[in-house]
Amino acid sequence: MAKPISLEKILFSQGFGTRRYCADLVYADLVKVNGVLADDPEERIAIEGLMLNVEGQDWEYHEKAYIVFNKPPNYECSHKTTHHPSVYSLLPSPFVERGLQCVGRLDYDTTGLLLISDDGQFIHKMTTPKKNIGKVYEITTPEPITASQIEHLLNGVVLDDDPKPCHAIACKQLAEHILAMTIVEGRYHQVKRMMAAVGNHVLNLHRSEIGAYQMPTDLAQGEWRWLYPEDLKQLSQSVGI
Repeated sequence: MAKPISLEKILFSQGFGTRRYCADLVYADLVKVNGVLADDPEERIAIEGLMLNVEGQDWEYHEKAYIVFNKPPNYECSHKTTHHPSVYSLLPSPFVERGLQCVGRLDYDTTGLLLISDDGQFIHKMTTPKKNIGKVYEITTPEPITASQIEHLLNGVVLDDDPKPCHAIACKQLAEHILAMTIVEGRYHQVKRMMAAVGNHVLNLHRSEIGAYQMPTDLAQGEWRWLYPEDLKQLSQSVGI
């Protein structure tokens, strides 16, 4: 069991501001601990199952943050954007303050499952192809998807920046113009370039699964939720080749 931590340090670790500002939040009667108004920023608090309320906002304590976000279109996965607003603008400010990063990026026009965390080891594990963790993309195309195109994707296509073939781990045709394709790499515009290489193009692109974890059906675009140990276990499941 982890040792109790001072309330001021807890608030700081969660991204609510500097240590001084966090103490001032307590003195201003703006912090509740498990439903009880706090009055001492130096009080040591047990972190197991801790629920805070800061300036009227409920907040679960998490030593490391792991969240799933349903990315809407026309948002960039960057803190420094170029032409579109940032996905971070849709998240509570404490997440930005504590330095959360996207676990791999989705193009500005791609929607769906996006992981965000402040755990560097987790980010590396989920993005390296060596871990063989599949990502499923639902692709809508202008032209009908043919059996020969699917075969080509599975056998591998060569992209213009790398002579090494790039191939899909699995393909499932959902409709005449919709394909669910699983990949383990994450090259620049990879799915779009793979579809172009087989003579088709991408109209809409949506990521629906990572590992064995599927986008929650009740998570609307622009919304997020915490990931728990059972979710992380599903995310880490590799695909068999």
